Amino acid sequence: ILYDVTHDNFIFEKNADKQFPPASITKVLTALLVLEHAKLTDTVTYSKTAVTNLESGAVTLQLQEGDKVSVKDSLYGLMLKSANEVANGLAEHVGGSLKGFSDMMNAKAKELGCTNSNFVNPNGLNNSEHYTTARDMARITAEAFKNDTFREITSTASYKFPATKVAKARTISMGHKMIYKSNASYYSGILGGKTGYTSKAGNTLVTCVERDGVRMVAVILKSNGTHYTDTKALFDYGFALAKADMLTEEASV
Repeated sequence: ILYDVTHDNFIFEKNADKQFPPASITKVLTALLVLEHAKLTDTVTYSKTAVTNLESGAVTLQLQEGDKVSVKDSLYGLMLKSANEVANGLAEHVGGSLKGFSDMMNAKAKELGCTNSNFVNPNGLNNSEHYTTARDMARITAEAFKNDTFREITSTASYKFPATKVAKARTISMGHKMIYKSNASYYSGILGGKTGYTSKAGNTLVTCVERDGVRMVAVILKSNGTHYTDTKALFDYGFALAKADMLTEEASV
């Protein structure tokens, strides 16, 4: 789906209300809730549940039970590295438990007008009860990008993550290719976004771009490797329309 946030208009859609597993773009909603309910200076103490409640092969920052990391550093670990135990730790910090946080996720989604989603974890790891739609994710992503700190985090190419029990301080990098000017996928005006992948979800991608005062969000679900080219095509189409509308308005003045 392509959503013109500025004019609250869905410009293009295909299977936009079909339910799919979102994979790690789930973390957009997780980050939004954390930013709304926690201070950046808060300390997250990682529990055994947080660091072990993961599926085999899940991306992590190798945090251990008892590791203490600030909310700010944790959010960078969440959005740049897509660390799944970080999502769990943040969820427990804000929601008291993974279930408590999932309830908050669903309440927030409903508040934003989402009607076809159900979230049961903060990271997007495979679960048959965890699903969303392109339309719902567009609304969630648009809301997240209203937040200054969220925009700052998701437009950051690299960040120094602090030392933990088993790892020295290290530099982590953003997984979304479109923010790198040196990358062929770079898109001018990008504010940020989030990648996702699991075997069941395929490639998922949310991206926010703003040009000439018009902000748009593109959402790709269940892609098989074409998520960046599809996103670029959507934005090219949307901004060409926006430019044409602008010229029409100027001509009629």
